[in-house]
Amino acid sequence: MERSLDPTDVKILRELQEDGRLSNVELARRINLSPAACLERVKRLQNDGIIQRYVALLDPHRLDAGMLVFVEVVLDRTTPDNFDDFKGTVLRMPQIMECHMVAGGFDYLVKARVRDMNEYRLFLGELLSTARGVRETHTYAVMEEVKSVTAIPLDGLSG
Repeated sequence: MERSLDPTDVKILRELQEDGRLSNVELARRINLSPAACLERVKRLQNDGIIQRYVALLDPHRLDAGMLVFVEVVLDRTTPDNFDDFKGTVLRMPQIMECHMVAGGFDYLVKARVRDMNEYRLFLGELLSTARGVRETHTYAVMEEVKSVTAIPLDGLSG
């Protein structure tokens, strides 16, 4: 059974989603706990799998990955083998940041980052479209990122 979050847990999560590099002492000060009690709670949240990992968010434009695309992928057959093959292929493509199996008019929604349109054409033509089981793709090039957040909404929780 999953343990429910109390208001202090939610405060910890809010602070760490904003800045995952906070020291335990600073985090404890911000949420009005002793450092030992704060560290115990953070460890519990990690052990419970609520906090999965800590990452650095990088600027894709400064790292030659400024073009963001979404690609709808339709498989030729929706069988477990095709799903497994496609999943294996996607996991080997570093350009793909996210891939979601979806219900609806296509099978997968892929989010990928590349340098520019030329690199995208190579990625699509030589990697994604030629993957075993892929019947068709439809691409949506992002013109402007209006909102891009990583924080999970915590409204409605005890905090």
